[in-house]
Amino acid sequence: MESLPTTVSAKSERRGRSSKSQNTSKPSLIMAFFSCLAWLYVAGRLWQDAQHRAALNTLLKSNFDQRPKVLTVDDKLAVLGCKDLERRIVETEMELAQAKSQGYLKNQKSVSSSGKKMLAVIGVYTGFGSHLKRNKFRGSWMPRDDALKKLEERGVVIRFVIGRSANRGDSLDRKIDEENRAAKDFLILENHEEAQEELPKKVKYFYSAAVQNWDAEFYVKVDDNVDLDLEGLIGLLESRRGQDGAYIGCMKSGDVITEEVSQWYEPEWWKFGDDKSYFRHATGSLVILSKNLAQYININSGMLKTYAFDDTTIGSWMIGVQATYIDDNRLCCSGTRQEKVCSMA
Repeated sequence: MESLPTTVSAKSERRGRSSKSQNTSKPSLIMAFFSCLAWLYVAGRLWQDAQHRAALNTLLKSNFDQRPKVLTVDDKLAVLGCKDLERRIVETEMELAQAKSQGYLKNQKSVSSSGKKMLAVIGVYTGFGSHLKRNKFRGSWMPRDDALKKLEERGVVIRFVIGRSANRGDSLDRKIDEENRAAKDFLILENHEEAQEELPKKVKYFYSAAVQNWDAEFYVKVDDNVDLDLEGLIGLLESRRGQDGAYIGCMKSGDVITEEVSQWYEPEWWKFGDDKSYFRHATGSLVILSKNLAQYININSGMLKTYAFDDTTIGSWMIGVQATYIDDNRLCCSGTRQEKVCSMA
């Protein structure tokens, strides 16, 4: 009889364990059910997205096949590509440079009244303080008014060459404009600043402006301290008509000055070699270039290097081209020869 409670207690313990096991399994079944639903939902969405992508690809392919065969500008640029476009631009620039070198310039004009190509454009360098010098030339070798027009009918243009003041539009510029309105014998270089240290650059602006405004056989640069035998110079140029690549002047060479305190100091003296000697070049008092050499300066003016002096600057440009050097003693203005076309004023 004493063992009965023990038996009842064991049975009660087994029923308690069974009840706990049943209570634990119910949440697990619920979680498994919802997991299945979630998996089915995700799988359905993935399948639906795949169907949508397939339909979209089919639609895009259909539209691409039906696209017009005529390409738009954007399509053509895409086909050509950037490299091909750059190549075309370079080719166009080369064609433009070639056209310029052959004389097809926008502002070219002027032939003599006889119908022949003009003989020469003579540019006489001048400055803001040289009014008396200009009047002296106008009263001596340089024609004025109607005589200047008749000379142009013969094919020779003469102009005083000057730039602009550093203070654009000031009294210096206004005086030159007034003088030009009265005499009509200036070539004003609008892009050049008139200053002593800018003289080598003035060469580029002069030849470029002269080529663009007049179509002539020769272009002549003359300093404002030179008197010309005008008829003698015209005769010299007439004898050289049709000579391309002519670089004419009183040829010289000489030592490159390396001392900074000297009047003729060349800051870039070290570029002229160990002997420090200038190459052969025409003295700056009077320099004559044929048309194709002047055109070369016009076309390449943005890249041409200048040195301390305009005569050596021109000489450096002539080294790199097919120029024919013509050393004419008649153009040695400071010389003692009797037969010459220039002298120091």
